[in-house]
Amino acid sequence: MSENTSITEQGLARPSPMLEKNGSPCVLVVMGVSGCGKSTFAQMLAERLGCPVVEGDDLHPPANIAKMASGTPLTDADRQPWLEQIGEQVRQWVAAQQKGVLTCSSLKRKYRTVISNGHERVCFVYLKGSRDGVKARLLERSGHFMPPSMLDSQFATLEEPLEDEIVLELDASATREELLEAACAALRGLEEA
Repeated sequence: MSENTSITEQGLARPSPMLEKNGSPCVLVVMGVSGCGKSTFAQMLAERLGCPVVEGDDLHPPANIAKMASGTPLTDADRQPWLEQIGEQVRQWVAAQQKGVLTCSSLKRKYRTVISNGHERVCFVYLKGSRDGVKARLLERSGHFMPPSMLDSQFATLEEPLEDEIVLELDASATREELLEAACAALRGLEEA
């Protein structure tokens, strides 16, 4: 048994039944609450897979960034144009049959639906972390517009992906290197199935 397989079996990576059914995805959307490590992990994953990465936060309109920076949570109306912009990038990659990695908190199921447009080749890579673990990461982070005080609103909004969604759940308490190996092992397993 390879080391990568044993990491996956330790429970760091858990593909949903729908992901296993649909097989290897084309587009990976790294999701989770602010501070769970989406940007760092997405960059590492894209480098390993040799594909482009897009930081979803870069697609926020300036009004959204100003609102969050002031400590005011976004409404669904605020998020809608941003989600549509992210969904457009996903659709372009799917149409071109090009692999790509994108970051987006994707906190609600309806957000994930807008982003994926229900396409079976789009997988949400969920960095699942505890409130305390994410808070510790947020307190160490600098240069981001989302203040740690917004964490409670993130967890309040979060609708964890269900078994009928196309998702690869990762235990965000592991190191980024462990998560990368576990995710890649799980994705290779889907290609071989």
